[in-house]
Amino acid sequence: MPVNTHAGEPHRPPFDAEAARRLREALGMTPAHVAYGIGAAFGMRVAPGTVAAWERGESRPTEAELTALAGALWCAPGELIGTPGTLREYRLALGLAPADLALRTGMEPRAYERLEAGGTWRGTDRQAAALAEVLRLPLPALLRFTGRDEALAGLLTSAATTRWQACVRPVGKLVPLPRQRLQDVLRDLHSTYQTLMAGTLQWGGGGGAEESGKAGRAFLAGIVAEFWARAGEPDTESGRRP
Repeated sequence: MPVNTHAGEPHRPPFDAEAARRLREALGMTPAHVAYGIGAAFGMRVAPGTVAAWERGESRPTEAELTALAGALWCAPGELIGTPGTLREYRLALGLAPADLALRTGMEPRAYERLEAGGTWRGTDRQAAALAEVLRLPLPALLRFTGRDEALAGLLTSAATTRWQACVRPVGKLVPLPRQRLQDVLRDLHSTYQTLMAGTLQWGGGGGAEESGKAGRAFLAGIVAEFWARAGEPDTESGRRP
């Protein structure tokens, strides 16, 4: 199973220990063979015990070590990461250097590096489209990395709490999905929220009204994830930084 990155270790991506072991065994290699391959091809000294520890999930390789390990196992780095969650992980999964990605998206290298470190998106729509194409980003990730998820959250909140019909066009400008699908999802969000809040209108208020209010607020707090799930584009990494 993938091992999550721990706090304070930003340069150690999630690592799929089981995949590493499975790939090594399929090649008929031992951890010693893998360690030798990493050293011979990449000039990186890694002990066989370290390779074994990676496979047991006791530790994780750094970005450089993961790239070297992928080379030794004749696989793409993405096969050792699993599902990417951050911008850095999407890039690393494809084996791209930051400078290469910046060149292919028309961005200044420093601007891209700042974005990957958690900075604010300041690129153009064309650069955003190039970023999505090069990194094969799903729509939820693209909006998150380019800072447009906050605008989407505001529009979705309006759709749920007021008139959803007025939000179809502005949401469509952010999310290039078929209009009919957008209409169906926004109508569904509105209906769900109104049903949750119906309890607050009951005579006498009381505990039922309070619970309905809590449910409604919780629904709005997670409305972006609700939108993607109902649109058929589930975003399991909506809380993660680039």
